[in-house]
Amino acid sequence: MAQNKGAIVRYRAIDKCLRSRHGRYGWEELAQACSDALYDAFSEKMTVSRRQIFLDLNHMESNAGYRAIIKRARDGKRTYYSYEDPDFSIEKTPISPEEMDRLKETILMLNRFKGMPHFEWMEELLSKLEDKFRLKSSEDSVIGFEQNLDLKGLENITPLFEAIVNKQVLNIRYKSFKKNKPVTCEVHPYYLKQYNNRWFLFGWNTEFGAITNFALDRIEAVSPMLGEYRPKPENLDFGEYFDDVVGVTIPQGKKIEHIVMRVAPDRYPYIKNKPLHPSQHNYDKEYRISIDVIPNNELIALLLSFGSQLEVLEPQSVREMMREHVKTLNKFYK
Repeated sequence: MAQNKGAIVRYRAIDKCLRSRHGRYGWEELAQACSDALYDAFSEKMTVSRRQIFLDLNHMESNAGYRAIIKRARDGKRTYYSYEDPDFSIEKTPISPEEMDRLKETILMLNRFKGMPHFEWMEELLSKLEDKFRLKSSEDSVIGFEQNLDLKGLENITPLFEAIVNKQVLNIRYKSFKKNKPVTCEVHPYYLKQYNNRWFLFGWNTEFGAITNFALDRIEAVSPMLGEYRPKPENLDFGEYFDDVVGVTIPQGKKIEHIVMRVAPDRYPYIKNKPLHPSQHNYDKEYRISIDVIPNNELIALLLSFGSQLEVLEPQSVREMMREHVKTLNKFYK
């Protein structure tokens, strides 16, 4: 159970007790009310301690909480709690200045989605929030994201997203950079991923009998088709699917290579602080790094981007891949 979710349930249970005109509530009654509410919310028995009740009451009274004014009435050895204003409720509490600032920050963050396909509803939602809370999100931005709203293929995000959610088989007309004519294929869509400011669809390609990726900017047409949807394999976790590569291409039949590189001293701190891959290991004294990945085109492009400031030392197969690209480049700059 998420801690903040449990806290909200407790606050509401305490709120109900404190505004009740029937009954008296000491910490034991408040704790029982919280335990009952937590069970109703999460179907799990939980004991709420005396200390937790006091912490919750203090939070509800604080500026960071609900600024409630809570009365404490002594009767013998017991203390009973209620609101000073019986009409008060945390449900009626206006948003705090701290919450207002956080909401404003969130609205500024969400504005980055404006104009993107499938997020058309975001503009209406943001307009309502800005109007309701008198917030203005059009002030100067203080944070930037790499995003190209003019990128070809973004219009396909909505139908592809909906097809994944609805488990719909698709007919996709696709034109790769390597072929002159587009091909049509049956695809069972599973996942959308952005890499290097481009979007890719991953799904079961019936023609190849394997999971393949499709760059959205190379998709010419998408349409639903009849057929039984082939579900994603249960053991396939797209959160881990790309762990062994740089980028999105997973070459079939290739294995992970231990790649060792020498980096120019003035470039080394940059690559150390911004690793090429999560597997990166740094050798400070030698200005060397190593990564364990399956070599693919994205890796080679990344390594070439460092120019003469990075040299692949091993394995020889990756050195040869780099050599071939450098030889081709050399022809251009003779």
